[in-house]
Amino acid sequence: MKDYASYSYWLETCGDDLTPRPRLDGSAEVDVAILGAGFTGLWSAYYLLQRDPSLRIGILEREIAGFGASGRNGGWCYPGFPVSLGGLRDRFGPDVARDVAIVMHETVDEVGRVVRQEGIDAQWHEGGVLRFARGPHQLPSIDASLRTAEGLGLDAYYQQLTADETRERVNVTDVRGAVYMPHGAAVHPGRLVRGLARAVERRGATIWEQTPVVDYVPGRAPRFLTPYGEVRAKTLLLAGEAYLTQLPKLRRAMIPVYSLIILTEPLGPELWSQIGWRNRELLSSSRYSVDYLQRTADGRILFGGRGAPYRMGSLIADTLDRHEPTHAMLRRLMIEWFPMLHDVRITHAWGGPLGMPRDWMPTTSYDAAAGVARAGGYTGSGVATTNLFGRVMADLITGAVTPLTRLPTVNHRSPNWEPEPLRWLGIRYVQEGFKRLDDRAQRTGVAPSGRSLAEKLGEH
Repeated sequence: MKDYASYSYWLETCGDDLTPRPRLDGSAEVDVAILGAGFTGLWSAYYLLQRDPSLRIGILEREIAGFGASGRNGGWCYPGFPVSLGGLRDRFGPDVARDVAIVMHETVDEVGRVVRQEGIDAQWHEGGVLRFARGPHQLPSIDASLRTAEGLGLDAYYQQLTADETRERVNVTDVRGAVYMPHGAAVHPGRLVRGLARAVERRGATIWEQTPVVDYVPGRAPRFLTPYGEVRAKTLLLAGEAYLTQLPKLRRAMIPVYSLIILTEPLGPELWSQIGWRNRELLSSSRYSVDYLQRTADGRILFGGRGAPYRMGSLIADTLDRHEPTHAMLRRLMIEWFPMLHDVRITHAWGGPLGMPRDWMPTTSYDAAAGVARAGGYTGSGVATTNLFGRVMADLITGAVTPLTRLPTVNHRSPNWEPEPLRWLGIRYVQEGFKRLDDRAQRTGVAPSGRSLAEKLGEH
């Protein structure tokens, strides 16, 4: 059996017995069959059973609940959406952009409500979000996001901080200012996902672990196919995020992008007195290559980011969870942010794939005639968005018409990614281009122009 605790600090410290639940043994029939026991599948089951407790729900999981991104992420429950406010405005208009932003802020509150109601010890802490401008080259990005929010009438959700005001919160090098969002919580995602799995089981759902879905059949008799039998249902819900790319029918629907994380040992009072960070805000800067930080409940610093190269054929493998050059880069960045950490020990390093659609736009779709629903494509912004999508899926599958079913994700169809090797060439070009842009901006102090090919290709 795999040592599931070794896949992330979150799984190691989730407080749960990670012994797999029984696998599927023969064929079964349910009302709703869900592929994936991560946040998307579990939230969908939770709200479906809240809507109709008589529903028979079966969840099929290749490994164990929380094995994928749900148990390996940065622990950011915040209002960020995969497509930026400006991108939503440009694609769908200002009213839609405003609606999405407001519902995402409300979603953070909803996750907190369920955590409290279900008694899930997820180390939930609502400290908000700080997005820094580290260096003059990052100020234009901060200013543009504030102007966009103001133009959409959302300025009440954002607060601009001066460099001094920012340093009063967290002592980070070269800070020129920040945007603060009060809605945002640091969370232990391993405890959240495992607690949510128990919550849906209490309501009657069945979770079959170590049961990979190898294919699905839509139509008059929808069913999932596994090595151990088939699961027939009125509705199949595909909620496997990046792992859906391993199904032949969805090979080009998304790509798996690896995000990696390092974690320090617990810091002592002297270091915390130098750093500050008393309110455990979620931290990031404005780098194209993405960084995200959390102060954990036990006094560690988590530093995550992108940089691991995309692999030909959308490869997903355990060996890709650790990429020494990227983990070393994250350690260098951490010491740039906090020079006082130069002698601090890194106790954990891990990673995992996230799902990225071709247009960055996540999808909540339901084809009643085919009996197939799909939710996902979070591009790394899924801890809160999965909760929203769970509610949307409950509405769609039960036929409810609500404000959520009018969101632009509903029945959205992203274009397929290009076939290989064009896919590999294009993605690697953008990845390398983002790295060059970040390095040049930091070296020169001049913000990227927004006109380069890499920026255009990665625009969202």
